[in-house]
Amino acid sequence: MFRLISTLVKIIIASLITGAVLTQLDLSAEQILAEMGLTPEAVMTWLQDGVSWAVPNIVLGSMVIVPVWLVVYLFRPPRG
Repeated sequence: MFRLISTLVKIIIASLITGAVLTQLDLSAEQILAEMGLTPEAVMTWLQDGVSWAVPNIVLGSMVIVPVWLVVYLFRPPRG
């Protein structure tokens, strides 16, 4: 758990520093997206489409994986 939190903090700090540097260079997210031929609305639409596809598949998969994991966990021999 500590490694996960540590990694998230590192990503947040790196993102903050990168954002500050880009701000000093007078670059914005809209400008960078425009250079790539995208709009913020298109990116949000792609994110929403991705989430609407992923969530049902995650729920469906977990209906199989969680019971299998539970059975394996229950029948595992106890640790020392």
